[in-house]
Amino acid sequence: MTDLPPQLSALLEEQGVDASRSHRVLAALADGGWWSARDLVRSTAVAHRLVERILDALGPDLEHDGQRVRLRDAAGYTVFDRPLPADPVAHLAGRHPRAAAELRRLVAQAPESRIDLDHVAATADTALRRGLFLATRFHLPGARLLCVGDHDLTSLAATLVEPRLEAVVVDVDERMLDYIDSAAARLDLRVRCYFADLRLGLPAAVRGRADLVFTDPPYTPEGVELFLRRGLEGLASPGDGRTLLAYGASETTPALVARTQVRLTRLNLATEAIWPDFNRYLGAEGIGAASDLYVLRATSRTPVGTDEREAARIYSQGSNAKEARGGLAPDAAGDLLERVDADLVVGAWPSADRDLPRARLSTWFASPVSAHRALVDLTGGWEHLAGRAILAGRAPELHVVVPSASADVRDQAGQEALRRLVAPLYDLRFLRGVPDPRHTVILARRRSDRPDDTPGQRLLRHCQERAHGSVASALREGLIRVAADLGRSINKKTARTSVAAAAPWLSGHTLLDLPLHRLERLGEVTDLLTADLCTPG
Repeated sequence: MTDLPPQLSALLEEQGVDASRSHRVLAALADGGWWSARDLVRSTAVAHRLVERILDALGPDLEHDGQRVRLRDAAGYTVFDRPLPADPVAHLAGRHPRAAAELRRLVAQAPESRIDLDHVAATADTALRRGLFLATRFHLPGARLLCVGDHDLTSLAATLVEPRLEAVVVDVDERMLDYIDSAAARLDLRVRCYFADLRLGLPAAVRGRADLVFTDPPYTPEGVELFLRRGLEGLASPGDGRTLLAYGASETTPALVARTQVRLTRLNLATEAIWPDFNRYLGAEGIGAASDLYVLRATSRTPVGTDEREAARIYSQGSNAKEARGGLAPDAAGDLLERVDADLVVGAWPSADRDLPRARLSTWFASPVSAHRALVDLTGGWEHLAGRAILAGRAPELHVVVPSASADVRDQAGQEALRRLVAPLYDLRFLRGVPDPRHTVILARRRSDRPDDTPGQRLLRHCQERAHGSVASALREGLIRVAADLGRSINKKTARTSVAAAAPWLSGHTLLDLPLHRLERLGEVTDLLTADLCTPG
């Protein structure tokens, strides 16, 4: 072996027993090829900061070609060969060529990552190995897997490996819900998707029904705890089920890992296994483009309920990062309260002089709240809930405050899409610059019945008036009522059969947890269900 550069020798000596990570990088360079720092990170699961230190320490032993480097005398470094930690299921991947090929295509065509949701896409190989791990560690036929967030398509991977498994996805990203739904339908996989902002709760139909949970949450301590709490809430028998957690941090930040693991202890979760660097990513070089896989089991002291802290800043970037500023300033909130004669305020309102009844956002979405004129604050990271917040209202008049940069109000296309979503229940006006230039008030007023409303619109209105209840039940009851108003008779059995045939994907949903791509199709469903009512007979 050639003599090591003094700076590299000092770095390896400084690392002691942990120098095996540096050995991985040196072993990769020993192949004699050209490497970028990013490629080294992804190949070795070593954090970018350490890779850069190693490259700096190699100094004149490196040749440079733009952003790429290689060793001048690669043979002198072959002694550093250090394989990655053993993978429990990699040897099984060759038995699933169809699943592997499908996942490569699915990952390549998936929607782009959203920085504000701390998204970093896992590799297709990781998705497959997650499915294989679940299938080898647990008995999956007939079981139900809950994916608390699923940007990495774990639901599709698991059901490709074991088609008898049922997977349920809960996510706030409408694009991913649409993508997963479409892929599951094309591949005939048993995957169902629900919309939810997990800070507010888990959909009622999902609670207490899963056998297994998988989550790859935001890697803040707050994000990990919140997603785990939602997963535990979804287990049918927390003591018998398992929660699989993907979590990673740079080897240079052990204090962050400790703070996160304190959260696991606080939840009284037993850690049955940790597989280092199991999950690999197309990014996240700061943590080595890798994370560990935890297998967790609830104990008799694990809390089943969930934290109700709506304002939790669970992400590391964007409007919901811990350091982010958001929400209405007290002066702006006061101006709105003076302008609107509200009898209820909803959300995290600043302190105000007026003593008004208040409701949390979680309460607003969980069950009907009575009010005549409600003022709903969706600033500070809640603006994506505007359409659902309007549908959840029972008040004749709603004033919903959002940032003016929100997709629902910033241009004509967004405004028209929101109008279509809440029609025929509400008429909308957009008051830009109210209460200040950074915000817009969406004024929603209840529509009265109109003579020119079609039977489909009347049925849709009936359904929207019952946003917190079962969509399928509301459609069945509404179909019978609309038919009676038109002098026609439909019995309960016929109504049930018609609804199930027109929209089998509605079962188990409310309007508020129905993904947007399904919610936007509801008008087509009501038109289809009422088509025969418009013909003589």
